[in-house]
Amino acid sequence: MEKQEKAFGKLKERSTKELVLAAPDLDKKMRMEIDASDYAMGEVLSMECEDEKCWSVAFLSKRLRETL
Repeated sequence: MEKQEKAFGKLKERSTKELVLAAPDLDKKMRMEIDASDYAMGEVLSMECEDEKCWSVAFLSKRLRETL
């Protein structure tokens, strides 16, 4: 159990200290990634930055309901 708590602590620290979403720059290359299943879908809009990494600028997560 200690191993899981340590891993969770590291994730919590990284998600609160590092940049989560970048400010969009419309002059840079953008990429949209979409994933869907029978019950949910998620989308992430990423932007290529100077360090050749992609930073997220927006995201959407949606739970799907069965149609009647």
